[in-house]
Amino acid sequence: METEKTEHGVVENWTPQETKDAFERGEIILIDVRTPQEFALERIDGALLAPMQAFRPGHMPSQTDKRIVFHCGSGVRSGKVAMHCLASGFDRVAHMKGGFAAWKGAGLEYTGTDVASGAPKAMRKSD
Repeated sequence: METEKTEHGVVENWTPQETKDAFERGEIILIDVRTPQEFALERIDGALLAPMQAFRPGHMPSQTDKRIVFHCGSGVRSGKVAMHCLASGFDRVAHMKGGFAAWKGAGLEYTGTDVASGAPKAMRKSD
């Protein structure tokens, strides 16, 4: 994991594999900041949705038991949300570098939409 010091605190940039491993161990809360439409189409199972357009840092769970890691489509929105959290008093936040595109690019499993039926389907980038 890379870290970046800002004027308000530290942003951790996690790789998709680091995120997946910590998520599977139950060490983090993964929060998707994409739109509800993007989330409905494809998502990481178990991630919570908190769209950037309605995001309020004060409504986030505490990080006492588990770290929060934000993600979006490319890492841009989750980076902005991370900075917003730091400016609102968080001392350290994390986001997944490269976002959902990097997750899929790494061949990690996600839930997508079966184009034939419209039903949710477990997928990897090669699907």
